Amino acid sequence: MHKWPPLLALILILFLPSFLGAELYEVRAHFDWTQRELVAQASLDLNQAGLRIPTGRFQAEELLDEAYPRLLIPYLLGLPLDSSTTVHNLFEGGELNLRDLDSLARGAQRTAPNLSADLSRMNSSYRVSFDRVASYITSHRGAAHIPAPLIPSQTAEYTGIIIIAQGELPVWGRQGRSLVQPCLFPRIWDSEMNLIYDRYMLDPTRLGGMVQYTAPEGIFASTPSGLAGDLAALVGNNPLRIFAREVFGILPTDPVIDRADALLILSSEHNRTLLQEGRVIMVLNEEVLWVELSP
Repeated sequence: MHKWPPLLALILILFLPSFLGAELYEVRAHFDWTQRELVAQASLDLNQAGLRIPTGRFQAEELLDEAYPRLLIPYLLGLPLDSSTTVHNLFEGGELNLRDLDSLARGAQRTAPNLSADLSRMNSSYRVSFDRVASYITSHRGAAHIPAPLIPSQTAEYTGIIIIAQGELPVWGRQGRSLVQPCLFPRIWDSEMNLIYDRYMLDPTRLGGMVQYTAPEGIFASTPSGLAGDLAALVGNNPLRIFAREVFGILPTDPVIDRADALLILSSEHNRTLLQEGRVIMVLNEEVLWVELSP
């Protein structure tokens, strides 16, 4: 199979649709970080396509089914992986190719095509799981060892970890403040800039990713634990709650916690295992968890 150079392949992805009748299609998309998925709605303009209902319905469904992967790929390219990398960067570096991107798009959960009320458009919805994206770029076979500190602290055994990082935080090493932004592989640092958690510490067989993001109301639910049901299932009834003090990264994705709080995690083998199992919740502002995407 012929392999296009990455730059030429990217040009084809972004601009070839305009030559294939992209004016026929309308797409609205967003990242939903609480559900960890790209959500998109695509519609085909039947009048522009020269189709009439009912005779053109089957052809309209076929056109939309053929077009949706190339309509979704530009949005997938913008998915932030960590504080400095997007899917686009992996594509440029050759770690993902056109076949990978096409497979990710075609793996979307789809609704059956349906007609608009005025019979002028054929519509369908698509959801691409971020965990599916992660599976394409996760290469390690086991969770990296997390070393115990030389001088451990007294700590309890917790059932999970909650990092509260809402509101604007000081940006480490720079002037100014910023809301913490979600990404696929956030790192956690302590106040001495020791790395506490990164993607290689996570068990690669673990479904659900490194962290589960939630808005503040997710940890103030009317349940015995104070957590929404799916969150309680992840971190249990006795989670360690930590406030982030700063945020780090080119894209501000990585919370910085106090060294004393980090020691509560690292001083216990049980608590270190919580990181490897991804039993971590990060509480962010609601507005960064639902991100409207430009076409």
